[in-house]
Order: sequence, then structure tokens, then C-alpha cells
Amino acid sequence: MTKQPRKQRKNRSNAPLHKRQKYMGVNLSEKLQEKFGKKTIPVKVGDEVEVVRGDHKGEKGEVTEVDMKQERIAIEGLTIRKSDDSQVPAYIHPSNLKLIDLDTSDRMRVKQLER
Repeated sequence: MTKQPRKQRKNRSNAPLHKRQKYMGVNLSEKLQEKFGKKTIPVKVGDEVEVVRGDHKGEKGEVTEVDMKQERIAIEGLTIRKSDDSQVPAYIHPSNLKLIDLDTSDRMRVKQLER
């Protein structure tokens, strides 16, 4: 028996931050999928990603900020011009991204992937 959509949306929007980390999963590139045997992994600052859907499709860059509250990711070099000609970061949903290169400075993350 499945939950009603309104309850699913409510649970997702009211989830604590430690559970929201799972929502920040990004698809791995084909090369990384073969290497680690996984399809998705939570994204971290320092990872290199490519936008696969949306206005910025095809652009690549390093993750500069992960906003778990809004479930969005800021990428270096991707900006939106506001009406007053100021530039603000373009925040993109993780489902629209593909992970190209991992930041391997965190040893625990590397151990977790190799399991």
C-alpha cells in the first residue's frame, strides 16, 4: 500500500537534514558507474558535475555549494543575471546533474565507495 502524494511531499519537505543528504544523490558517469558499481552518490563540495537538463545543459563545473534545505546545488561559473544586472549563482536540482569527477580528499567517502 503506497502513501498518498500529499503525505510523500509533506514527509520530504519536513525531513531533517541528515535524511535530506540522501535526496542529494547525483547520477554517476558511465565510467564511474563501472568503477564503483553504483548509479548514484550524494554530491559534495569539490565534485565536478555536468548539467544534463535545463537551460545550462552541457555545462560543466565544480560544486561550490550544496543547499540541503532547498535541495539545490550551486556550480562554479553558472550564474543568472538579475534585472538589476547583478549576477547570482544558478541553483540546480541534483536530478539534472551527472557526476564526472569525485573529490577524493575525504578518505571515509573513498572507503565507503570501495565497499
